[in-house]
Amino acid sequence: MSLLKPNRLHIGDTVGVIAPASPPNQKILRKGIEFLKGLGLRVKVGRSVNKIYGYLAGSDEERLEDLHAMFLDSEVKAIFCACGGYGTARLAANIDYEIIKANPKILWGYSDITFLHTAIRQETGMITFHGPMLGSDIGKEDTHTLSKQGFQQLFASTKISYTERFSTLETLVEGIASGELVGGNLSLIVSTLGTPFEIDTNGKILFIEDVNEEPRSVDRMLNQLKMAGKLKDVNGIVIGDFCDCTPNRELTLTLEEVINHYVLWANKPAIRGFMMGHCNPHISIPLGAKAVLNTNNKSLIVESGIE
Repeated sequence: MSLLKPNRLHIGDTVGVIAPASPPNQKILRKGIEFLKGLGLRVKVGRSVNKIYGYLAGSDEERLEDLHAMFLDSEVKAIFCACGGYGTARLAANIDYEIIKANPKILWGYSDITFLHTAIRQETGMITFHGPMLGSDIGKEDTHTLSKQGFQQLFASTKISYTERFSTLETLVEGIASGELVGGNLSLIVSTLGTPFEIDTNGKILFIEDVNEEPRSVDRMLNQLKMAGKLKDVNGIVIGDFCDCTPNRELTLTLEEVINHYVLWANKPAIRGFMMGHCNPHISIPLGAKAVLNTNNKSLIVESGIE
């Protein structure tokens, strides 16, 4: 499938905000929307963003309608997810991917949005963006400047160059790897297995991150990826932030021991320490874009995700 890059943003463009997973904190979301307006953008808010259906922002039908409506709206040039949480995968089987393919646009989010990233990329070839969200990150008072600066990649075609100027990086397996950058939240990656949207890692650079998972849970998920053949197929592995993934039991392996076990088994170029995920700052990256992971200079270089 050919690579499909959405068009860049321009000052004065209209963008959409949707909540395909859980209901966002409305106060924080409002501040996040003000941030978008501060970038010179006009904002349309989806109809289900203010709705609450248990842990979902409205019914599946309502959230799906918002997704379709934003892609069909010719005025909307980009779509930002309000927050993650739960429920994005419930939409995947009923999305009209032809609508998305015919109307490629910037789609931005992370965490539970990982399922949406994976499904859309594999069904349409469209690049999407893994970045901090309005109602769970950007609208908070303590959001790091680097998290906000990541939105600038949507206005100009520039490569993302992640080096140790952002954080300390540790090489686990030496080498140079190239390929499309795929992945995101480990829990959501694993949840694609056995579905029509099972993640394709063959020849790719796999990026993983997670939050609030004990080492034993990370172990279980990485083992499942291993048994499913997803680790042997990769060209390289990018290990992002594993926020609050600490054990709640006396007898345990450390998170480092768990990750090292599977990465060393895969024996593909791998670096850990990237501030990408449930962290502050959160460095944004385009998923599906071509990337190079180089342990010689400890860098991840990702091509621009926009036209």
